[in-house]
Amino acid sequence: MKKDCIGLQCAWFTQMRGHNPNTGKEVDEWSCAMTWLPILLIENSQQQRSTGAAVESFRNEMVKANESSQQALLAMAAKQSVLEITE
Repeated sequence: MKKDCIGLQCAWFTQMRGHNPNTGKEVDEWSCAMTWLPILLIENSQQQRSTGAAVESFRNEMVKANESSQQALLAMAAKQSVLEITE
């Protein structure tokens, strides 16, 4: 972009509010969307890591629940077959 900044007249001129993922400082300023890209990419990566950890945790809980259900079903089936044999 070789032209001078035209500020609010430009569609790329946006306000960013939140926290800088590098410094943790609060951000509330206007600037070109292109200047925000590195910060937004860093934040996106952090959010993806967080989501990945949450999905993995959920998966582990589901595996435990599935194993518990399988054990309960096997115990019930074994009990049922013992009843059928004794009858």
